[in-house]
Amino acid sequence: MAIRVMLVDDQALLRTGFRMVLAAQPDMEVVAEAGDGAEAIEALRSTAVDVVLMDVRMPRLDGVEATRRICAAVEPPKVLILTTFDLDEYAFSGLKAGASGFMLKDVPPGELLSAIRSVHSGDAVVAPSTTRRLLDRFSPMLPSGRKEPQHKRVEKLTEREREVMLLVAQGLSNGEIAARLVLSEATVKTHVGRILTKLGLRDRVQVVVLAYETGLVRAGGQAG
Repeated sequence: MAIRVMLVDDQALLRTGFRMVLAAQPDMEVVAEAGDGAEAIEALRSTAVDVVLMDVRMPRLDGVEATRRICAAVEPPKVLILTTFDLDEYAFSGLKAGASGFMLKDVPPGELLSAIRSVHSGDAVVAPSTTRRLLDRFSPMLPSGRKEPQHKRVEKLTEREREVMLLVAQGLSNGEIAARLVLSEATVKTHVGRILTKLGLRDRVQVVVLAYETGLVRAGGQAG
């Protein structure tokens, strides 16, 4: 079954370009378009969508608030934030709102298609190093009043799962974590899956965010 994609951007010309790229793929189909977040939410009421390509700076309802509302739904589509500038504060806010990742609007077509497929399969598409840089820059924006309750959540993890969580938060890929802990990549992937389940998180991007929120990792990517 083709991946059902919604394009959300206030620039019609940009949506046309994305639509042309996606239409050439046998496993993708653009099923809806919207010019702002409010239109996107309305369209989702009547259209089944797997992945939303979401612009952030739009009139009426911006992409961050739209992402927050979409991700709060039962079985929501995955959201991939599109931003003009690397390390944009809007991209950070989008990740906090529940997006599975972010990409630059001028990304090569092949990378965009790969990102859509990755998000659809349940993976986050922000490179670990990029996620770390993003959080290092914006970690002062993280709330500080919930540290104790958040720590209680982390206590659900086994010692090994906590170790894996810290390495994910420090920007290591599954392969790098496997080498560091002398484990197979499959075992690391299993640990990451259990971490997500126990903590009620969507993907590894949210693992990184939680690690910063709890103070387990400080700005600079070091264990707290």
